[in-house]
Amino acid sequence: MVKLRLKRFGKKREASYRIVAISSLSRREALPLEELGFYNPRTHETRLDVPGIVRRLQQGAQPTSTVRRILEKANVFEQVRA
Repeated sequence: MVKLRLKRFGKKREASYRIVAISSLSRREALPLEELGFYNPRTHETRLDVPGIVRRLQQGAQPTSTVRRILEKANVFEQVRA
């Protein structure tokens, strides 16, 4: 199963995350299938590849709870239903 989840990068105590499509059996630092966005929790900055995320969700990818909240704030699920 493919999941949309966060992949950590950055220095100690200054973490940022990439939103990636990755196999659910892989580790957090494993090579992702595709990078779909960026999230910085300190500044609440997000950059999303919305067409890529919509495509992955239509193919059956399951977002984690944190990624789901980020996508809900960006109204991505409305585009999946349309």
